[in-house]
Amino acid sequence: MQDSLPLLYSNPHALISIPSLLQYHFLVFILALTAVLGNVISLEAPSLVFWRVSIAGLAMLAWLTVTCPAMLRLSPRRALAVFNVGLLQGAHWVCFFLSVSLSSVSVALAAFATISLFTSISEPLIERRAFRLGELLCGGIVISGILLITGGIDPNHKFGLLVGLAGALLHAIFPVLNRDLAAKGTPPKSMLLYGMGGACLMSAIILPFLSPYHLQAPSRSDWIPLLTLSILCTTIAHTWNIRLLRRLTAYTANLTMNFEPVWGILLGAVIFQEYTELKTSFYLGAILIILANFIDPWLKKARACKL
Repeated sequence: MQDSLPLLYSNPHALISIPSLLQYHFLVFILALTAVLGNVISLEAPSLVFWRVSIAGLAMLAWLTVTCPAMLRLSPRRALAVFNVGLLQGAHWVCFFLSVSLSSVSVALAAFATISLFTSISEPLIERRAFRLGELLCGGIVISGILLITGGIDPNHKFGLLVGLAGALLHAIFPVLNRDLAAKGTPPKSMLLYGMGGACLMSAIILPFLSPYHLQAPSRSDWIPLLTLSILCTTIAHTWNIRLLRRLTAYTANLTMNFEPVWGILLGAVIFQEYTELKTSFYLGAILIILANFIDPWLKKARACKL
């Protein structure tokens, strides 16, 4: 399967012999590796994000130059809009990897799973629509989960949890903006390319404010996990995601994506023995948050069926 991954850029029917849902589960597992790889790489969060998005952006630039040069050209106004969304995405990634370094993979991913709470607030405000009872209900469940998690982690990790929650808030905003850009006909690959530029700039802006206050160069041992994070978990994963979304319903995709923090927390527990540092209340809180992420798309599907 690994040899077939590059085909996903140019052939929407690549790997068609493997069911789309099974492919999507594998994609979610790849995305769950992000936190694990970030914990392995020795770079601090701003430098890590800078190198990640630079490599991912250059890979996409090279690919589009060869396969579809037309996607490199956006109107200045549209390019600036995508670039600005990339700034938010870069800030999110810095918060996420900083949360990993300040706490653990499990804590950072538990914070990441609260995106549904912040989306239930940000989406109605941005789109100027009414709040929905089901989304607020899920938000209440998520808040309960956060309270349990706070009591189930090392006190030294609580600031890392707070940073992770800030990253989740940022993540809840930029997909809403991305959806609006996509609805206006912006090619997804162009969005990825210009978005990486914005994320790169944001990481460079943050660099002087966080230790070690300068851009770090990857060590020799960093390059393999860094290239894996940049190429596989960013460029290929996002392109693959776009391809699969053409063959899966939004409900199925969202439900499957909820397994990302599940896989990540399990990987963190197994690889880094994080289960020795976490109390039972942490896992109960994580289960509540993940449960809310399953309830949310189910309620939306039920609501859609009634309309």
